[in-house]
Amino acid sequence: MTDQADGLAVTVERIEAAGRFVLVCEHASNFFPPRWGDLGLDAEARAAHIAWDPGALGLARGLARRLDAPLVRAGVTRLVYDLNRPPNAPAAMPARSEIYDIPGNRGLTPAQRYERTEALYLPFHARTCAEISRRLALGLVPVLVTVHSFTPVFNGTPRAVELGLIHDADPRFAESLLAEARARTGLDCRLNEPYSGADGVAHTLARHATPMGLPHVMIELRNDLIATEAAQEAMAETLAPALTAALTRFEGGA
Repeated sequence: MTDQADGLAVTVERIEAAGRFVLVCEHASNFFPPRWGDLGLDAEARAAHIAWDPGALGLARGLARRLDAPLVRAGVTRLVYDLNRPPNAPAAMPARSEIYDIPGNRGLTPAQRYERTEALYLPFHARTCAEISRRLALGLVPVLVTVHSFTPVFNGTPRAVELGLIHDADPRFAESLLAEARARTGLDCRLNEPYSGADGVAHTLARHATPMGLPHVMIELRNDLIATEAAQEAMAETLAPALTAALTRFEGGA
C-alpha cells in the first residue's frame, strides 16, 4: 500500500508494514517540477548523479519488501532541496555540485529558501518522524536505514569501496552491519567511506535516530553495482539478511 502525502514532497510506501526497520530514500528522484524549472541545467546534468542517487530507490524498495518495512521516499531532485541537509546548510540548495554549476540556485533569497523548505523539507521529515513514532507507540525500537548510492569516480578519482556504511553519534549498528556484510557478501565494505558524518551527510540520522537513541545506518552503494532493476533486486537479496543479522548482533544475539 502506498500513501501519497503533500504532493511531490514525500511518498510513504508500505505504510502497513510491521517490521522494525524504517527505510528512507532522500535522493530517490531526479524530477524537476515546473514550479522551480530546470535550474538552468541541460538534460545530461539533470540525469547525472548530482541530481539523484541512481539505483537507490530500486534497492530501497527491494529491501523494504524483504524486511517488511515502510519506505519514505522523495519525489523531487535533491538539487531543488537536498533532504539530507538542514535548511541552514549551503548544500541544501547548492549553487555548485561537483563539476556542475547550478544557476537556478545561485543567489537565492531567504524567501526563496524558505519556500523550498516549506514545500519539501518540512513534510518529508514530518512523515519520517511519523513512521518512527508509530513503531515507538507499538513498543518497538525502530531501526532507521537511509539508502543512497555514489558514483564510481569522483572528481577524476576512482573509488574502490563498494558498500559504505555511515553512522551518526552511535556507531554500534553500523559496525554490526559491517561485520555481517563482510561475512556474507563479496563486497568491499568500509565504515564511514566514501563519506562520513563529518562531511555533513548524516542529517536524517542525526535528526530522527540520535535524539531517541535508535539504531541507525546510512547505506551507500556504488551505483555501477545497482545500475539495473535486476542488479537492484539482487543487491537487496544480498543485503536484507545482513541487516537482519546485524540487528540480532546489535541486540546481543550473536
